[in-house]
Amino acid sequence: MNTCDRVQQLVATAAHAYRTERAAPGTDVAAAIDELDRCARRLGEPLRIALAGTLKAGKSTLLNALIGEELAPTDATECTKMVTWFRHGTAPAVRAYHQNGLSAPVPIQRTDGRLDFDLAALDPASIDRLEVQWPTTELTRCTVIDTPGTASLNAEVSERTLRLLTPADGVSGADAVVYLMRTTTANDVSTLAELSRQVGGRSGPLGVIGVLSRADELGVGRIDAMLSAKEIAARTAADLSASGLCQAVVPVAGLLALTARTLRQREYVALAALAAAPAEDLQLAMLSADRFVREQSVLPIDHETRAHLLRRFGLFGIRLAIASIQGGVGDSSSLADELLTRSGLTELRSIIDVQFGQRADQLKVHSALTDLLRILRQYEMPATMRLAADVRRMLGDVHGFEEVRLLGLLRCERTSLSEGELVDATRIIGGYGTSPDDRLGLDPFETMTTGRSSAVAAVQRWRGRADHPLNDVFTTRVCRAAARSAEGIIADMDMAARRAGRDRTVRHPQR
Repeated sequence: MNTCDRVQQLVATAAHAYRTERAAPGTDVAAAIDELDRCARRLGEPLRIALAGTLKAGKSTLLNALIGEELAPTDATECTKMVTWFRHGTAPAVRAYHQNGLSAPVPIQRTDGRLDFDLAALDPASIDRLEVQWPTTELTRCTVIDTPGTASLNAEVSERTLRLLTPADGVSGADAVVYLMRTTTANDVSTLAELSRQVGGRSGPLGVIGVLSRADELGVGRIDAMLSAKEIAARTAADLSASGLCQAVVPVAGLLALTARTLRQREYVALAALAAAPAEDLQLAMLSADRFVREQSVLPIDHETRAHLLRRFGLFGIRLAIASIQGGVGDSSSLADELLTRSGLTELRSIIDVQFGQRADQLKVHSALTDLLRILRQYEMPATMRLAADVRRMLGDVHGFEEVRLLGLLRCERTSLSEGELVDATRIIGGYGTSPDDRLGLDPFETMTTGRSSAVAAVQRWRGRADHPLNDVFTTRVCRAAARSAEGIIADMDMAARRAGRDRTVRHPQR
């Protein structure tokens, strides 16, 4: 029985207790059962990832880049002031859910590739959330939640985000959070502290990743702007991770990332024409946005095309695209790949996959356990006290939670491990993937034939390394986690072998 099944069993046991045992006077048994049903349903849903941050941090732009389509409005409209859920659906549909529990469809249309919401017939103040269903593979594994700015001048707008992520009952509506910031302000630190407490629990960050958004602007649009942003992000990550506020900080140029994922052939043709223009003319035109879109220009493309490129790429993106084409990038597909890598989105998606995607069950289990513990405390009765103790034990014992936390801390915390040992430790606790092949660094055939012996050797090696007399506390913690991860591989292999043996017995019973 895996951890998800164990949690589902705990929820079912709790529901049975509420239905059959005598409750204390005043206990709302029906409400407890309804909340348990909701808890069980959430455990079966895709992982919920929320994008949060201050006003104009670039959340909607980054969401569009992650999905690969311009679904979330980025202009300062009523839509950007609401919590919007993006789920996978078989057909495009948008519904507005009101605070009174009712819902209504929202008319939509595509304009120049962007999705526009028609909210004219709705009162935004009465809407709890918008829910967008869209048939894209990017949303099959997770639900992405776009939230309003946490430091908006409108207190009600900020409150909508806080109600979702840091509600009064202590159970966040998201399983993991990508937090965008342009600089690390006191408001960011305060919000991250509350997020890490509610999403990760009191033991430290579990599902919070920081993004240094609009990173190209840190270098004032220079072509080397992302190098400066990486240095700033590294310092920010060290500060925030050391404080236990998030697991990593990644610099991302969101507009460039979105444009790279939606690059059109006619845009490549226009950029190629600019790349072939005389260097003096191009340099003068690129001094500012106003110069670039000036109607009277010697550049080889018209005013409307230049204005379109500026909106889609920004000056930084145009400079980078031109330099890439001049450096030998010869087609739109290759240019899109280059810009995507340089935008920082590729690194962010990799971290999200390792920290969130491959750990989806663990993150959902953590949310479900936290919610279940709240329900058992709120509707306490003698029959549920033992269940509450079981839930607290699972929250403290699930090794996957420790792996997720360590992967974040290893990016900034120093250890006494050698470089090779650090790579091996990161690998075996799931930093490069969570399958036995990825953890052991073997190909599938090697895992089948020598995987168990390799895992046994890893347990012995990391147990011995954990006892090294010169270890600091954090290094010992990493080594013990690596040994326990290797033990988990052995346990999984032994269970698979027993299951295979039972299957063979069923298919070929002895006569």
